Amino acid sequence: MSHRGGNAPVDEACVLTEGPWTHRFVSANGSRFHVAELGTGPLVVLLHGFPEFWWAWHEQLPLLADAGFRAVAVDLRGYGATDKPPRGYDGFTLAGDVVGLIRALGERSATVVGAGAGGLIAWSAAALHPKLVNRLVVLGSAHPLRLRSALVADAAQRRAGRALLRFQLPRYEHVLTRDGAELAGDLMRSWTGPAFRTTAAYAEYEARCREALRIPQAAFCAMEAYRWAFRSTLRLHGYRFIRAVRQPIITPTLQLQGALDPITLTATAQGSGRYVLADYEWHLIEDAGHFLHVERPDLVAGEIIRWAK
Repeated sequence: MSHRGGNAPVDEACVLTEGPWTHRFVSANGSRFHVAELGTGPLVVLLHGFPEFWWAWHEQLPLLADAGFRAVAVDLRGYGATDKPPRGYDGFTLAGDVVGLIRALGERSATVVGAGAGGLIAWSAAALHPKLVNRLVVLGSAHPLRLRSALVADAAQRRAGRALLRFQLPRYEHVLTRDGAELAGDLMRSWTGPAFRTTAAYAEYEARCREALRIPQAAFCAMEAYRWAFRSTLRLHGYRFIRAVRQPIITPTLQLQGALDPITLTATAQGSGRYVLADYEWHLIEDAGHFLHVERPDLVAGEIIRWAK
């Protein structure tokens, strides 16, 4: 796939890539979500990060289905072909989206897998709605409380997240999507492990993500989640969220971390285990960066299958 340059917006149909999966639209938590679904069996919900969309999991979908799972890769609120409302990017609502989807898909609980920003949502869903998340797998993401404390106390993590501070600037989404979302591509390259960064598979992946981010309002919505996270530290709503996610995780949790992840540092992510009361495993993946699910798709699929059974 070749990336389409320029600044013109693209149609959300660009994310409806054909494959063995079925594209569906599911109403949950007051919005319409686009999902790609494959397989039958226990439900596994897959949450992408920034600046991705459901395609983040296209290699895991058939592997999970072949292992006897119903795998559902979601376009998060504001991304891909999912609704893009102007509000609803706070921690409570994003966690509510996940559990609303589980119910709307006809299940009482699910294994929830989240990468990057999707991992933060997965942590929150497990803390706030423990009965609906029966297994948790998190990639390249620290527990929200661990990330918050690291940003306060750890200068290295603050430096690592410096690029995200620009997301607070008004209308920064227009900067992000200029010249075919070139800046988003720069961020992706800087977050990806060097071995994978030079491959044709990476080039195609970056092109797809850059195109999807140019869907009207997608970049604005992506910025809103980061803006809420920053603004909430000074507001009562944010205090209520932090207090709510102090609830210990009682869901068995598997945490995978790329040793070369430059945005969620290993020391930050590793401190998340203190918030888990259930069975907990931590695995550091050598020579991998932030996008573990894309850089090591077979390994990640195998770990999800092992943990979800």
